[in-house]
Amino acid sequence: MAHRSAGQSALARHLRVLDAFHPLHPFLTLAEIARAADLAPSTAHRLVGELVREGLLERQDDRTYRLGVRLWEYASRTPGAIGVREAARPWIDAVHRRVRQHTQLGVLQGIDVLFLERVSWPDAVVNATIIGGRIPAHASATGLVLLAHAPRDLVDAVTSGTMRRYTDRTITSPQRLRDELARIRHDGFVVGDGYIHLDARSVAVPLRGAGGQVVAALGVVVPSDSSPARPIADLLTAAAVGASRDLSRATGHAHDAAPESLGVSPRSLAYIAELEREARSARTDVSG
Repeated sequence: MAHRSAGQSALARHLRVLDAFHPLHPFLTLAEIARAADLAPSTAHRLVGELVREGLLERQDDRTYRLGVRLWEYASRTPGAIGVREAARPWIDAVHRRVRQHTQLGVLQGIDVLFLERVSWPDAVVNATIIGGRIPAHASATGLVLLAHAPRDLVDAVTSGTMRRYTDRTITSPQRLRDELARIRHDGFVVGDGYIHLDARSVAVPLRGAGGQVVAALGVVVPSDSSPARPIADLLTAAAVGASRDLSRATGHAHDAAPESLGVSPRSLAYIAELEREARSARTDVSG
């Protein structure tokens, strides 16, 4: 059996070992790691040993391995995704208390959307996302919002490859995808009915950082039915403006997140103020 390690750097091979782990499969044997990373058993054994010594992997009593706590330490130091998650979390909770389904936050990682946060109601509609999990950006409302504000070469990378079809409603046509991204930029939100599961509707809006750059997307997953999606989009937009303002304040750019500069109406400003009271209440509950 040929393996893909030839010609790769030591770092690339180590990353392949780490990439073998998945939120749904957090514990792997050495043989499973070798198979998932497409490495020779002897190479996997050596790389795993090095990662264990550095604390990036941890060996369990049953001889399986899991990702090490040291990786969490590194992730906690990044001012990027973690800062967005912390700024958005109270607003996510405020939305969730109203929607009572799934509310989630995602960022682009390559041509996928990576979910940083998700809160769910126990009897909520089916949802394919998990915290730390990925979904192809073209198939998710959260991902589509991010693609709509991504560089053109990234959109080209998506359209030039194979776009996975989850249902007969999933966007898999390059032209349809480009048309949808243009509509999202115009409307400021997206509604995806049955893109990943026919029972589920996803609605998402952009979350902006300093200078108005889109850094994440805030979305919900609710039952796919005949109810209007616009009230949910308005709720998400109000929450995203509040989260953007908090994020910009935290990074020292409070003036960049003024709701007035984002074209928010007086009625929406009142709605944002209402959500902000709920967000402050959520922060108080967490700190208490």
